[in-house]
Amino acid sequence: MKRAFMLGAAFVLSACSSMPSWMPGGGWTTLIDGDKGMDNFTLVGDANWRVEDRAIVADKGKGGFLLSKTAYKDFELRVEFWAAHNANSGIYMRCADPKNLTDKTCYEANIFDQRPDQTFATGGIVHHGKVLQSVKAGGQWNTFEITARGSKMTVVLNGIKTAEIDNVESPSGPIALQYGTLPPKGEPGGIIKFRKVQVREL
Repeated sequence: MKRAFMLGAAFVLSACSSMPSWMPGGGWTTLIDGDKGMDNFTLVGDANWRVEDRAIVADKGKGGFLLSKTAYKDFELRVEFWAAHNANSGIYMRCADPKNLTDKTCYEANIFDQRPDQTFATGGIVHHGKVLQSVKAGGQWNTFEITARGSKMTVVLNGIKTAEIDNVESPSGPIALQYGTLPPKGEPGGIIKFRKVQVREL
């Protein structure tokens, strides 16, 4: 009986040690989990954010954001998203001015496969970190793993490092999820869906 108990305990410990570090309980805070989490954000701008198909989605409007109610300094961020091929979206971080959310007042991990200038297309940090390796996100579920520590920010998309910079000036700020329009006429972009957003402060 004692031997069986010891074997069972060892199995449980082994299973726990093999669980991914991002799973709840490892210091992670879940902001979006399927159709839950919109109350963790403030709606900014004009986008039809809603719950649909166990995700939080937007596909119409003149452009808007889900702005986190909490500011973050050093952190790891994990985001699961689905983007249409013509989606214009992104993850805005360390936003210096929450009342003026742009890709110049925040650091944006881009989701824009059809960006006219591919220098800062999907996976790039707009204006700051050029795409190191092209990864298309359209038409599938994807995972961003982003780390911000001090002046350094690293973006990994679907297991591939797509951007890295070491000149981040804003020390902290909220996170914002974008629904954007398409240049040059501001036509609505394709649908963007978020089914998991988790953050762990470092």
